[in-house]
Amino acid sequence: MSTALPLDDTLLPPFDGFPGEAFAFLKKLKRNNNRTWFQAHKTEYEEYVRFPMKCLVAALAQRMADHAPEFEFNPRTSIFRVYRDVRFSKNKDPYKTNVAASFAMRGGTLSATEMPGLYVGIEPGEIFVGGGLYMPTGEQIKAIRRSIAEEPEGYLTIIRDRRFTRRFGEVMGDRLQRAPLGYGADHPMIEHLRLKQYYIGVEPDERQCRSRRFADTVAAIFTDAIPFVRWLASAVG
Repeated sequence: MSTALPLDDTLLPPFDGFPGEAFAFLKKLKRNNNRTWFQAHKTEYEEYVRFPMKCLVAALAQRMADHAPEFEFNPRTSIFRVYRDVRFSKNKDPYKTNVAASFAMRGGTLSATEMPGLYVGIEPGEIFVGGGLYMPTGEQIKAIRRSIAEEPEGYLTIIRDRRFTRRFGEVMGDRLQRAPLGYGADHPMIEHLRLKQYYIGVEPDERQCRSRRFADTVAAIFTDAIPFVRWLASAVG
């Protein structure tokens, strides 16, 4: 049975695609990444960028309710803020030049970016839809490697599934130059153990994003990513 959205979010109109103005705004923001310009054009951001993303998240909440009931799809909380945290970054631009949302399992104590989940990000020339764990902690990466080494069949069954390989190809992520501590270079799963990130995804084009059918495209990608994300969530506990 589908989980109902909060009352104010059920009033969102059907997702109708990201308008051309959304991509135009993000391109302009990249050239004018400062508070004065953004404040003067904030209504454009809200109307052309954030509002369509809220409609997309609401559409995904309905489409994914039966396929992934344990994941949180909330138009109010799933979307990343446009403001960048520049405290520990060399890049001091105050605003993100994309719009993105992530979806983690309900009831977790970590944020959506700190646990395995699903993700959709829209930026001119760089659109990504997928899932996994992009920035695992040291303990999480150890737990994932331990699960792969101790129960390789469960992991391999997922990533060798025809539906998985047709959609995603293989697991993505940076790799260690050498075998991780505690594992020999001749370990039968070494190529998977050398990964420092574990995520999968595809890169739709702007034309797809501007269509109302993009919600169906994202839902289909998420559905195919769910077994892998669930495996990761189980591995990291």
